[in-house]
Amino acid sequence: MEELPITLHGARVLVIGAGRLGKVLCQQLKGLGARVTLCARKYADLAWAQVWGCDAARSDQLDSWLCGYDLVINTVPALLLGREALGQLKPDCLVIDLASKPGGVDFDAARELGVRVIWALSLPGKVAPVTAALAIRDTLYNILSESGA
Repeated sequence: MEELPITLHGARVLVIGAGRLGKVLCQQLKGLGARVTLCARKYADLAWAQVWGCDAARSDQLDSWLCGYDLVINTVPALLLGREALGQLKPDCLVIDLASKPGGVDFDAARELGVRVIWALSLPGKVAPVTAALAIRDTLYNILSESGA
């Protein structure tokens, strides 16, 4: 987290998306002492966030409360952080987009507004290709098994 002027311990972190990556991130960041909020669409995911000791927020209300975060991590491959949302961030807030293309951040607006964004595309494939391939293999086997093939 060398990109942040603070440590994660005590930092206010917003994780957008409650897929596998978002859920694991919440738990790991919470374990590092961050004050984590999970932003999701489904009420079941929001309930789980609270069980893990995280705050929960609806993704359709994202634009109304972004000013309090030190770090925003997006995992949703749909534009959720547009110009208006990015304009609400604290000046030193870091945004990390872990989503697949097209990502969830308006990168042009972020550049114009001076918002620091790291687009970590292709993780874990870029840094751990064997692990990524094994995860894809296991997923395909599970899909085939569930479909009776």
